[in-house]
Amino acid sequence: MFKIVKKDESSKWQSFKLRILAVFGALIASSVIMLAFGYNPIEIYYKIIEGSTQTKYRLIETFNKTIPLIVLSLGIAVAFKMKFWNIGAEGQFYMGAFGAALIAFTFKDLPMIIMLPAMAVSAGIFGGLCAFIPGILKAKFNTSETLVTLMLNYIVIRWISYLQYGPWKDPAAKGFARIARFTEAAVLPKLFGVHIGWIIALILSITIFILFNYTKLGYEITVIGENVKTAQYAGINVNKTIVLAVIISGGICGIAGMMQASAIERSLSEQLSGGLGFTAIITTWLAQLSPIGIIITSFLFAMLLQGGAYLQSALQIPSAVADILQGAILFFVLSSEFFTKYRILTRKHLEKETIGLQKGGEKVG
Repeated sequence: MFKIVKKDESSKWQSFKLRILAVFGALIASSVIMLAFGYNPIEIYYKIIEGSTQTKYRLIETFNKTIPLIVLSLGIAVAFKMKFWNIGAEGQFYMGAFGAALIAFTFKDLPMIIMLPAMAVSAGIFGGLCAFIPGILKAKFNTSETLVTLMLNYIVIRWISYLQYGPWKDPAAKGFARIARFTEAAVLPKLFGVHIGWIIALILSITIFILFNYTKLGYEITVIGENVKTAQYAGINVNKTIVLAVIISGGICGIAGMMQASAIERSLSEQLSGGLGFTAIITTWLAQLSPIGIIITSFLFAMLLQGGAYLQSALQIPSAVADILQGAILFFVLSSEFFTKYRILTRKHLEKETIGLQKGGEKVG
């Protein structure tokens, strides 16, 4: 027999240790699965590292995957800080890419110095609007944001697919369903071999750190996340803050879409994200919503994504092995959340605690 007992609030260090243990648990569980299919897990883990860092090209590709993960995770963190479960980063990412493409195709003759900021602003607006819908529904009707944001992902992706196969289909593509490429003015330039999105990612990381720790809005977001009633008693306009924070969250995710469309795809495509919006949920959880932690976890997961692709050519192993590892990490990390809030006591432990309480009572008496 056992009993589940609520724990006192865990410290950040305890939560961090549990997450690290969860990652190790995921590695062990994934290793067992690999062994069951006849693969050597040590060799696979080595090849993942080799495939993501060994050459300059591979390292640049890893950074190219790190950048959108950082930006998406920062956007998700703003909503998660308020315990608004924004599962719609994928859709907001695509809406941001659409907003950027709209500017790129409508104003083709703009110089780069005007084009790129205009694309970023448009991406932020469209990403924010995509998040506004679940935000206002949550604020006004207490609708489940998880369901609404999740459903919006599929609606937005279908919209991009419609454009790709319909009105935006490139007539010069010789029958292939693809959207025309951006002009050079709409492509993010490179610095040190990597597109300048890494500078934007660092600036956003610093901005979100300041927002969380040194601003009134950040304080209000934190209080709402801890207890809505406390926020109301403190005079915080809860509905207004929810909507504003969610718009910021979606806007940041939209900017990630703009960077990916501009620097990597140089166009708009229904395959643009590759599931980065969902991967960013894992990196955000692992980082405990910390901007510094997000940079680290995003790089590690980018290594996993890039290394997973390398497995196919190096060992003729499906890249799905990396997906299994991602899934295992997500499962174990989410499971670790249970142990940050609760503990499981056996009958023996319960008896000891009862005896201890009785003895304490006798001493007081």
